[in-house]
Amino acid sequence: MPPPLNHPCLELELLDQTFFVKQLPVDRGIPAAIASELNAAQDNPGIFSITRTREEISIVGEAAGDDGAWKCIKIAGPMEFGMTGVICSFTTPLKNVDVPVFAVSTWNTDYVLIPRGKVDEAVSALTEDGWRFRHKSETPTDA
Repeated sequence: MPPPLNHPCLELELLDQTFFVKQLPVDRGIPAAIASELNAAQDNPGIFSITRTREEISIVGEAAGDDGAWKCIKIAGPMEFGMTGVICSFTTPLKNVDVPVFAVSTWNTDYVLIPRGKVDEAVSALTEDGWRFRHKSETPTDA
């Protein structure tokens, strides 16, 4: 059973900024400049994620200005940890219109990156599927 799309924690927000996604070989380690960016998050509390596996290091962050190749749709959250099917329900309408995704999950919610050139298709497909986008005036100030 899909999650209830009318739940406030499942409202969507298309973030204004653009994002980058980088892949590094795992044997290279995390570059010092990247580590210092993560440590400087107190001064710039934007989205920045590093994931390291045995095969690779993936880095996602806000791009400088409008230079990023990706846009981000944030699922409002916070979601109960036992809520299942959210990513599947979210990505199915995108799959149906050939919009690729790069998902980043946190304890509270999910951030789904989509190519900049596919934003209109993604928003349209999600809206037609019953997902609701928040307007800027509806976004809580502490989000």
